[in-house]
Amino acid sequence: MQKLVAQLVAMIGGFMILLRRAGTSPAAPAIGLTPAIPAAKPQGIPTLKMPTAKGWVAGHKPTAAPGLKVNAFATGLDHPRSLTILPNGDVLTAEAMFTPGGISSAFDYAMHATMKRAAAIGQSANRVTLMRDANGDGVAEVQETYLAGLNQPFGTALIGNTLYVANTDALLAFPFTPGTTKLTTTPRHLASFKPGGHWTRSLIATPDGAQLYIGVGSDTNIADKGMEAEEGRACIQVHDVASGQTRIFAGGLRNPVGMAWEPSTAALWTVVNERDGLGDETPPDYLTSVVDGGFYGWPYSYWDRIVDDRVPQDAALVAASIKPDFALGGHTASLGLCWMPAGTLPGFGEGMVIGQHGSWNRSKLSGYKVIFVPFANGMPSGPARDILTDFLSEDERYSYGRPVGVAIAADGALLVADDVGNVIWRVTAA
Repeated sequence: MQKLVAQLVAMIGGFMILLRRAGTSPAAPAIGLTPAIPAAKPQGIPTLKMPTAKGWVAGHKPTAAPGLKVNAFATGLDHPRSLTILPNGDVLTAEAMFTPGGISSAFDYAMHATMKRAAAIGQSANRVTLMRDANGDGVAEVQETYLAGLNQPFGTALIGNTLYVANTDALLAFPFTPGTTKLTTTPRHLASFKPGGHWTRSLIATPDGAQLYIGVGSDTNIADKGMEAEEGRACIQVHDVASGQTRIFAGGLRNPVGMAWEPSTAALWTVVNERDGLGDETPPDYLTSVVDGGFYGWPYSYWDRIVDDRVPQDAALVAASIKPDFALGGHTASLGLCWMPAGTLPGFGEGMVIGQHGSWNRSKLSGYKVIFVPFANGMPSGPARDILTDFLSEDERYSYGRPVGVAIAADGALLVADDVGNVIWRVTAA
């Protein structure tokens, strides 16, 4: 009976989406330094649209930009999310996915049915896998479970002889042995996080290894349960390795996921997933630098102090909010982020690479690709460019893959974790 109700609600939801789209044209993408953000149109019933997960078959793969080529570095994974490159060139990927909670409304039924069809919810692998390309042919011939029995792991980072893993509910530290393909040591528990809601906990270490930064997303869309439930969330936390103390570094960030260092300024950058229910392009997800003590608007406002009337307001925090640096388009689910030095890929200079997982909550799908934002003098300097595309079928019915984490491998290749295709892609010069 529950399955039938879910199917019916999903069908009704799809019909309502078609009605919304009738007689309208998609808004221009809100992308760049000065995006044109459409006026908010609060939705009584949020738009719900996702493609059916299909995966890659018979040599099918994403399309690389001119001058580039792509090959599968590793296959047969189970929702690979983030990527970490070890000093010897081995690659770690955290394999995990969203595990749904209870269903309390008709929209919950529709959302869960749609997300299951899109392979966006299910049983989490809860492990970290190690991949090794010992012969240098661009394909990992070694693929071993490195850590098992975790709880929705996402971020990993190595400092000296300690491997840090960010589970959805805890920051853990494992003794690390170089060259091994499996860790069996007992971890130390360093910090706790509230589980639920936005579950990913991204992780990045400072270049000197003194601190770890952790991205912790909000529990709800716009503090629907009140701000007390959001304590310690919608922020980037910082953990001091020497003292063991953890504090909030910057707040008002609805769901900060990927993080990267910009080398010329030593600034921390992140990609943030913005709120739902205001329209296809309103507000845009964004790429921004992050400063200690900074506040970036959520839930009271978005972009440049545009107030969200659905939320009880705090005028002082709105006035103090910092405008993000670069808009990435509405609901692109920009999750992966890494710095790419000049000369890494032909035709691309230095800048940030972003894995856009793809939308689930707009009438015209967005994201489902890997993009590059050029930088100059420590700041975005031009329009975004595509690196990998065609993760989505042209008619938007199927997703072959969904890019998440991105990283520059030891040999200079760009690696991309694809959690629907269950592949790690490798991008190099053609």
